[in-house]
Amino acid sequence: MATTFVSVPLKKASEVDMAKPLSKFIQATYPSGDTQAEYVKAAEELNNLRKSALGRPLDKHDSSLEILLRYYDQLCSIEPKFPFAENQLCLTFTWKDAFDKGSLFGGSVKLALASLGYEKSCVLFNIGALASQIAAEQNLENDEGLKAAAKYYQLASGVFQHIKDTVLSALNREPSMDISPDTVGTLSQVMLAQAQEVFFLKATADKMKDAIIAKLANQAADYYGDAFKQCQYKENLPKYFYFQEVLPVLAAKHCMMQANAEYHQSVLAKQQKKFGEEIGRLQHASDLVKTVASRYDEYINVKDLSDKIARALTAAKKDNDFIYHDRVPDVKDLEPVGKATLVKPTPVSVPLSQKFNDLFAKMVPLAVQQALSMYNQRRADLVNRLIAQMRESTNLANGVLASLNLPAAIEDVSGDTIPGSILEKSKVVIQQGGVQTIDQLMRDLPELLQRNREILDEALKVLDQEEVTDNELKAKFKERWKRTPSSELYKPLRTEGANFKNTLDRAIQADKVVRDRYASHREIISLLCKPEAELNAAIPSGNPTKSLQGSEVVMLLKTLLASLSEVKKERETLENDIKSLQFDMTNKFLTALAQDGAINEEAISVAELDHFYGGHTESVQQNLKKQEELLAKIQAAHEEFSKSTQSSTDANQREEILKKLAAGHDQFVELVNNLKEGTKFYNGFTEILLKFQTKCSDIVFARKTERDELLKDLQQSIAREPSAPNIPAAPAYQSAASVGGTTPAVPTPAPRSVFQPKPQPPARPPPPSVGSNFPAAPSASAPATTSAPVPAASMPASIGGTGMLSQAQGPPYPSYQGYPGFYPMPMPMAYNQYAYGQYNMPYMYQPPGQPPFPSPQQPQQPQQPGYPYPQQQFYHQ
Repeated sequence: MATTFVSVPLKKASEVDMAKPLSKFIQATYPSGDTQAEYVKAAEELNNLRKSALGRPLDKHDSSLEILLRYYDQLCSIEPKFPFAENQLCLTFTWKDAFDKGSLFGGSVKLALASLGYEKSCVLFNIGALASQIAAEQNLENDEGLKAAAKYYQLASGVFQHIKDTVLSALNREPSMDISPDTVGTLSQVMLAQAQEVFFLKATADKMKDAIIAKLANQAADYYGDAFKQCQYKENLPKYFYFQEVLPVLAAKHCMMQANAEYHQSVLAKQQKKFGEEIGRLQHASDLVKTVASRYDEYINVKDLSDKIARALTAAKKDNDFIYHDRVPDVKDLEPVGKATLVKPTPVSVPLSQKFNDLFAKMVPLAVQQALSMYNQRRADLVNRLIAQMRESTNLANGVLASLNLPAAIEDVSGDTIPGSILEKSKVVIQQGGVQTIDQLMRDLPELLQRNREILDEALKVLDQEEVTDNELKAKFKERWKRTPSSELYKPLRTEGANFKNTLDRAIQADKVVRDRYASHREIISLLCKPEAELNAAIPSGNPTKSLQGSEVVMLLKTLLASLSEVKKERETLENDIKSLQFDMTNKFLTALAQDGAINEEAISVAELDHFYGGHTESVQQNLKKQEELLAKIQAAHEEFSKSTQSSTDANQREEILKKLAAGHDQFVELVNNLKEGTKFYNGFTEILLKFQTKCSDIVFARKTERDELLKDLQQSIAREPSAPNIPAAPAYQSAASVGGTTPAVPTPAPRSVFQPKPQPPARPPPPSVGSNFPAAPSASAPATTSAPVPAASMPASIGGTGMLSQAQGPPYPSYQGYPGFYPMPMPMAYNQYAYGQYNMPYMYQPPGQPPFPSPQQPQQPQQPGYPYPQQQFYHQ
């Protein structure tokens, strides 16, 4: 019994550079260092692995299958670690349909999708296809080959079943026909049937009990029958199933395995002395193999099985006729043969390869990355809120002290020198560059802002241009343009761009506030920048506190101010501690992902932030409360101090200018901090916008590549379509002639001229003697007529008629060839296209007989010289 097994062709993939986009994402996501370099190297190795798995023809060997398995495992590994999406890390994968061999006018059917799930499904299809090919190459004459074939067929069945269950969710659109659920479901059933057949062959080779072999064969027949039905009743399967020997093989295998089951069951019946049943089953088996031999002999050779069944049937009949005389039951009365399955689809469980080594083992999944990003945002918000509260309290304290002229009021002893606190503030302003520093920072901000605006505008412009092109192509090709519209795809990017624009607008407003505040305090800040002598000269003289030096209220104010300074220093320490506090949440999120399969980021982050920052938050609140109490005491003491001071115009002017100088110092410090923060913001925002611009450029480039592929496919599809209108159906009379074999009623062509009928000419004289130039006539008794040739489309001989001409245009002539007036009957041009004669070569001379009827453009030619007999009179029909 010759065995024929179905194997599946491989899909072909277009080349894709995975290293470049993955490396860009790594460099944009992870800081520079050894980790980033390691991930970039891993991306290059992954790209090389894809080339090995898909960029070359694969041998039907375990090593080739191992490469495919390793590549599939790597895809599963990186899927949760990179944001593979059309609007993020856009990689377009193009695959050809495995069963479509193309046509003369274009390539085979292709599908290009920016989906890693599509790449995984296609790679998995190739794993199943290559497994089926390796199984078909096994030597089924030995035990090792049988085991290997069964293993690979079950692997292929499991792979195709997995694609059937996952392909629609992985693609989120209609797949190509080869990986559609119907197709891969049928392939899975075929592979399972073949695996069962291999176990049947192994049981036969191992000479197991006939009862077991019969059940194995019957189960294989059932599997083949199910596969055959799936091919029969699903019209959307590839032509491969119908025209590449698959359907007839399945039908033949179904009958053949049934015949095997009946044969081995007949052996069991014989052992049980059920001789009538034995003959009935053998007769049924014989009928089945005869069916295979008559219908499917081209695909399956069952001669050995047929001979074996025939010998057994002959012997059984002979024994029953002479010895047992047992009644032979009808086929429908026989008990069904039992079934035993030893196969099942191998489940797809990652990793498929035993040699799998994760190239990105240290990279955390994307869900963890997103959770870390959200946690860092929560942490930044908490830290910024605490620092903002402390800085606002410091500004409040400075403002209160400046309004009270403290500590300058209690330090002004002589009334002619600069108070120590004011002199110290002046030195601080001078050391930090004074107004020159602020002016330079103010000049830098517009340049940084303009740079950020240009980057953002350029990124959005690229999106706009690609979207316009996509809309034009969509309007041109309409429903043929099957890809995600750019307007939908770019929504997240446009939202992100709008957020960036709002951020820049808020920054512009903040810059305006800083400029206005600087304009109102620039004069007093410039005064603080002057030398000590000029500063002292600018302050009015006065001695309002000379008599109060050493008083109880002054000592109280000094004590309260010292306490307030301690509170400020404590806040500085708290701010540094809060900024420097760092801890890694990766393990927390990884553990949650492993345990629950998802990450409740909010609950985990809030709990951890409260644990790490709870103490600092409490300390900040206590510090703020302590300052509030001190300020209240300072204001009360200063009120008592003011009542005790001497009031004069000079003293009031001196106190007023000292207040402004103190406030000017505070404003200078705040302005410098604000401007430095603005510069830092714009520089940091530039990096963010550059990454956004790169993301936009990458997705536009990927869309352009996808667009070019789609345009190429559309052009090939259009080229394959017929450009001419459909050929009209043949006229009814031609159809009738070709079917019935009789000449239809053909309308008589209109003659050139209409004449009245003339009487027939008199009989001609007897024929003259034939010269040597004329060959002997084969017959002198058969009369013949001549007629003008009719068009080939209506000529009866060319469409299955009798070959007789429908109309004669001249009097009959003798039909023997030696007669000079003989004119042979014209044959259809299709009669013999390779003949060498006057009907397919130019006329070299005017044949004797009736001349052609002259056309209006061509006058009647004179009689040929040397013509042996008078020209015959022509009678028009």
